[in-house]
Amino acid sequence: MQEVADALRLDTELSADSAAYIEELYEQYLTSPSTVTEDWRKYFDKYPKGDQPHGTVREQFLLLGRNSNRGQPIGQSTVSTEHERRQVGVLQLIAAYRNRGHQKARLDPLGIATREEVPDLELNAHGLTKSDLDTIFNTGNLAIGKSDATLGEMVDAMEATYCQSIGAEYMHIVNTVEKRWIQQRLEGAKGQFDFSASQKKHVLERLTAAEGLEKYLGNKFVGAKRFGVEGGESFIPMVNELIQRAGAVGCKEVVIGMPHRGRLNLLVNIMGKNPADLFGEFEGKSLTKKGSGDVKYHQGFSSNVVTPGGEVHLALAFNPSHLEIVGPVVEGSVRARQVRRKDIGGDDVLPIIVHGDAAFAGQGVNMETFQMSQTRGYTVGGTVHIVVNNQVGFTTSNPKDARSTEYCTDIAKMVQSPIFHVNGDDPEAVVFISQLAHDFRHTFRKDVVIDLFCYRRRGHNEADEPSATQPMMYKVISKKPTTRTLYADKLVQDQVLDRDEADKMIEHYRSDLEAGKHVANALVLEPNTKMFVDWKPYLGLDYTDNWDTSFDIERLKELGRRMHTLPEGFEMQRQVSKVIDERLKMQTGETPLNWGAAETLAYATILDDGYLVRISGEDVGRGTFSHRHAKLHNQKDGSEYLPLCHIKENQPRFALWDSLLSEEAVLAFEYGYATTQPHALVVWEAQFGDFANCAQVVIDQFIASGETKWERVCGLAMLLPHGFEGQGPEHSSARLERFLQLCAEDNMQVVTPTTPAQIFHLLRRQAVRPIRKPLIVMSPKSLLRHKQAVSSLEELAQGQFQTVIDEVDALNKSDVSRVVLCGGKVYYDILEKRREENLENVAVVRVEQLYPYPEKRLAEVLESYPNAKDVVWCQEEPQNQGAWHFIAPRLFDGFMTAGKQIKLHFAGRQASAAPACGSPYLHAKQQAQLISDALALEAE
Repeated sequence: MQEVADALRLDTELSADSAAYIEELYEQYLTSPSTVTEDWRKYFDKYPKGDQPHGTVREQFLLLGRNSNRGQPIGQSTVSTEHERRQVGVLQLIAAYRNRGHQKARLDPLGIATREEVPDLELNAHGLTKSDLDTIFNTGNLAIGKSDATLGEMVDAMEATYCQSIGAEYMHIVNTVEKRWIQQRLEGAKGQFDFSASQKKHVLERLTAAEGLEKYLGNKFVGAKRFGVEGGESFIPMVNELIQRAGAVGCKEVVIGMPHRGRLNLLVNIMGKNPADLFGEFEGKSLTKKGSGDVKYHQGFSSNVVTPGGEVHLALAFNPSHLEIVGPVVEGSVRARQVRRKDIGGDDVLPIIVHGDAAFAGQGVNMETFQMSQTRGYTVGGTVHIVVNNQVGFTTSNPKDARSTEYCTDIAKMVQSPIFHVNGDDPEAVVFISQLAHDFRHTFRKDVVIDLFCYRRRGHNEADEPSATQPMMYKVISKKPTTRTLYADKLVQDQVLDRDEADKMIEHYRSDLEAGKHVANALVLEPNTKMFVDWKPYLGLDYTDNWDTSFDIERLKELGRRMHTLPEGFEMQRQVSKVIDERLKMQTGETPLNWGAAETLAYATILDDGYLVRISGEDVGRGTFSHRHAKLHNQKDGSEYLPLCHIKENQPRFALWDSLLSEEAVLAFEYGYATTQPHALVVWEAQFGDFANCAQVVIDQFIASGETKWERVCGLAMLLPHGFEGQGPEHSSARLERFLQLCAEDNMQVVTPTTPAQIFHLLRRQAVRPIRKPLIVMSPKSLLRHKQAVSSLEELAQGQFQTVIDEVDALNKSDVSRVVLCGGKVYYDILEKRREENLENVAVVRVEQLYPYPEKRLAEVLESYPNAKDVVWCQEEPQNQGAWHFIAPRLFDGFMTAGKQIKLHFAGRQASAAPACGSPYLHAKQQAQLISDALALEAE
């Protein structure tokens, strides 16, 4: 860059206004070097090739312009004649239309949106006048089919391309090939979409369906909320075109996530839900056979449709009212489908995510999801985003209050997605831009955004009175013909069809609705079931804790040796090498296993049994506490090696991804993955357990309640490091109490394992037992290397996960008068103090699984102490947190049922607003006190 700039300073006289001209020439040179003069070619030949940002070029010429204005000596100009100076202005004008034409586009179907003037699009801003309109200039790389044209022809072409019903934002994209591709498609069309008569009739038919359903529901169920698509009816032909175009190039599945608005319309008119079923839901019939169910505009659905390329499976994701959170769930589901098809980021599965304008701009999960879009562990080869832009926020807000940016879609520029704004009252422009968006995603494997400018004819919902807060807007809407009416009038005027044919479309659609017929015009009534995942083995099963998770000990040793076999010349970091060498001894039975050795061996056995394993989270390869080291880094060249990918030939996929610094979107992604891939162990690990706070919406709306709301089972495992080691309030608690508060109907499992054998059997149980329930693990930190927290290889090879572990020392049970119940790290502190004090009358029992509550097993253990009079629940958490409020009533009920006179005590920290204190001294004092309380000792 500097060499070129130096040469140009010596040889060229240019003003600051010429910077755009030089950039235009440079881009033209990149595309076709022979089209620029030899002098310029020589200069540009010195530039680095490839996708280089051109800002530096512009800066150099702006600098030249400033220098020339200061009277510095300049050489002979290569832009010398008046015509050449005006030619520079023409190329600048072309660049201005490409950069800012969208700001002049007629996007608002209501015609009331105020838009600022765009001086850059005026002729005089570039040294041109109206007298130049008949002058012939070089068109540069303006894609109008000829190299020379009058300025008037070029202006007309650019006005038609960039300033009518489509406003295109793509000049922020660095990649020249992508920009040129978009320019060719847009400028080649010049706002004329050349649809055939049959294509136009099909668009009208889809608009008729969209409008017809809303009118029918409005008349049949007066005042009922349906969050109709009225005002945005072009959404239906848009989605229809995306699906059909995807199918035409070989796509096999389309996964859609969307909010309330237009959802029922899409279900009936695109996905083929039987209208009679929808009417039944409006009439209050049961939505599900079990569970709580959910409102009709939250439900998911699936079907198959026929396309020019064959049958395509459609899946509409279930979603809560936290609308944007469905985005990363869809992405995870798509990734799982692509893995199943061995086509990650390829052609087989297309994600479409629909957004509201205010939510798209306002909700941070969208930023996180965009940030994931090109990362190795989360890419799906691009997503088509549709913003149904109501031009008014969530309910009543003015756009000036809903965002700080010009458009709600500006967030997408962070990943250089092209953004296509389109007027919803121009259905042909909508269909054209849908084609363009799909083809961009298909060609470049990147996200693309369609901003559908429309309006709400009925307000936020059908029970709303929108004129209360938007009086001027709704004066216009009340007098405005519908999109379908406007388009039908246009087709009649253009003699594409006559009025009678247009009216019959309405009659036919309504008669089909009343007859209860399917009205999705591409629905496959007998779908190809081979396209579906078989969930039958995982459904309708009663929950059980008992499952044989034993594994052949010789095969365990072999797997341990295989994980220690590294590529020739692979050099590990010194401390890591020591860990791996020690782990080999553990996994072959020479020494007891620690947590990391047992955990990685569990993954190896699960893979060996034929299950896919996927683990993600912040720093999961090494492990936040350096205990896992499942991903090794070559100290010579930085290459990575995952031993678990090489345990046997043709093994199932093992995926281990260090995630971006996100909890909400990443956890939602993994949930979506787990709900789509049953034959797998899917694990998300938080860096610290309390970081899950940032993903609470995923836990509340999906993980805890998804099965009862939507009958959607999920086997996702969450590893949440939890334990009070004096690290302060932000790194101690995974908020165990919150998960327990959400527990009901066997909806998930909450455990606090204390030994390597327990985590081994727990992970194996989660995979090999055909029950898919979310698993919440309060995983340890200090126990990862605790001298007593070890297990033998025989304990891994035999047995199963124990929900309750009885006293390990050989106490005389008849002498025990006090039983301490606990879970997690505190167990080892209690055990050590009990042994130190030689207390023969106190037994320490671990409750390893809190939910589903192991009532029967715990009762058996307590009954084995016939003379116990006091039972203590001991926890490190404050009294208002942890498991106390969950387990106390259950223990009390158990004592009452058994008719035993047992006193129940609490030992733990006092109730606190924060999870833990920030003082190491105070922490140690509190810890000593709660241990003493548990054992009925005087605190030191």
